[in-house]
Amino acid sequence: MEQYFIIDFDSTFTQVEALDELARISLKNRPDREDIYKQIEDLTNASMEGKLSFTESLERRVKLLNANRDHLKQLISHLKKKVSTSFSRNTIFFKNHQDEVLIVSGGFKEFITPVVTEYHIKKENIYANTFVFDEEGNIIGYDRENPLSQEGGKVKLLKELQLPGDIYGIGDGYSDFQLKESGMIKKFFAFTENIERKSVAEKADHITPSFDEFLYLNKLPRAISYPKNRIKCLVVGNVDEDALDQLKKEGYNMRHGESVEDKYLEEAGVLFCDEENQPSAEQVQNAGRLKVIGVFGKCNRKLADAAAENGIIIFDDPRHNPHSNDFLPKRVMAFMNEGKTHTSCNFPDLQPPRVNNAHRLIHIHKNVPGILAKINDVFARHNINIVGEFLVTNPQIGYVITDVNTGYDTEVLNELKAIEHTIKFRLLY
Repeated sequence: MEQYFIIDFDSTFTQVEALDELARISLKNRPDREDIYKQIEDLTNASMEGKLSFTESLERRVKLLNANRDHLKQLISHLKKKVSTSFSRNTIFFKNHQDEVLIVSGGFKEFITPVVTEYHIKKENIYANTFVFDEEGNIIGYDRENPLSQEGGKVKLLKELQLPGDIYGIGDGYSDFQLKESGMIKKFFAFTENIERKSVAEKADHITPSFDEFLYLNKLPRAISYPKNRIKCLVVGNVDEDALDQLKKEGYNMRHGESVEDKYLEEAGVLFCDEENQPSAEQVQNAGRLKVIGVFGKCNRKLADAAAENGIIIFDDPRHNPHSNDFLPKRVMAFMNEGKTHTSCNFPDLQPPRVNNAHRLIHIHKNVPGILAKINDVFARHNINIVGEFLVTNPQIGYVITDVNTGYDTEVLNELKAIEHTIKFRLLY
């Protein structure tokens, strides 16, 4: 049976509400602009939460805009930089599902089409409103015959389209939930990466904090193997909030603790701590999910050795400057996203280039002879082509990154994990 994916635009495909952003562009020289911004924002939220009809909200917002074609050009440039992070990294999904992905929005084609077509989404699969302009290019209204300009417009549109097969809806607003309520779609996923509207989320089949989560739940190909919202990042000690903003933006599940407690460490995939609150060597031996530690200060040697023996990489910052908090988060993200180990205090140094259209597999093992041959034997027996491979070692461990360009079954992963002296195996993307 065919599948279709109905995706909202504002606060879903993009991080922002486009009409709100257009107002900030078109009204920036108005002395009363802040009052008008607030009115437009309130109208947007009232509609998205189901407290005001979409028709009334749209009509009142467009009247307040005072915008023209030049303002739209500025808006498009702005929106291209505001595509939601988890959508932008999954371009390959849109390329492979061009016929099944539809953008359905109460926004306007004039700014939606230039943004989403860069992600392989077909123009004929974009359903949205259209502006009406006067001879000078000023926006004076919109096409009121378009069902998407009306209350329940998305439901009306899908009834007209009569798509065969299962339909999945992804969005942040009440109009997206209406598709589920009407019985037009199989499942509704409340998208909360940018904003969570509780009145919508509580009615959804699933809350999806990222597009990665949606793809993961539906067993669809994705840019990363495991959604970041499922990875817990434990923060202990004096760690500046600015240093954590990048991790929050990446979508990690942040948890703060006063000390490194076993029950929280055992759940964590990432640990950030200061020099005074480092875990013990014994604690990291039982932290089966932990992949990386960032120490704001100098890591103690006993911890570094114990972590390496358990396949846990550590980045520290002995000369930590509290006013420069980019160093550790960038190192941690480079490891989590690419497998890079540069500047680690307990892993051998490796900075592999990213290989597009490939799967990246990471194998950490005790530094004994013959492991690489065994890894390659697994790939050879399954007729898997290697497009890039890197091996580095230190006295304790060997670290192998292999990029392969074909699909594989789970038996391949199981065999790689079962190689003698394996410490940790990880499918990166």
